[in-house]
Amino acid sequence: MTQRLHLVFGGELVDPSQNTFKNVDDIHIVGIFPNYEAAFNAWKSEAQRTVDNAHMRYFIAHLHRLRDEETAASATEELG
Repeated sequence: MTQRLHLVFGGELVDPSQNTFKNVDDIHIVGIFPNYEAAFNAWKSEAQRTVDNAHMRYFIAHLHRLRDEETAASATEELG
C-alpha cells in the first residue's frame, strides 16, 4: 500500500486573489498528515481560526505526488 503524505501550510498573501505569500519566512507549517482526511481536518481548523483575515490562506500539498508523479490521485479517491 502506498503511503500518501499531505502537508498543510499557510500564511498571509500579498493579494487574496493570488497565491503569493507576503513573507515566506512567516509561512505557518501546520504539519504532515498520513492521509487526506486528517490533512483536510487540520486545514479546515486553521482556515476557520483565521477567517477574519481575508489575506490568510491555508493549503494542502500532496507530498506523495512529489515522490511518485506517475500515480494519479484525487481527493474523492483518497477519502474512499
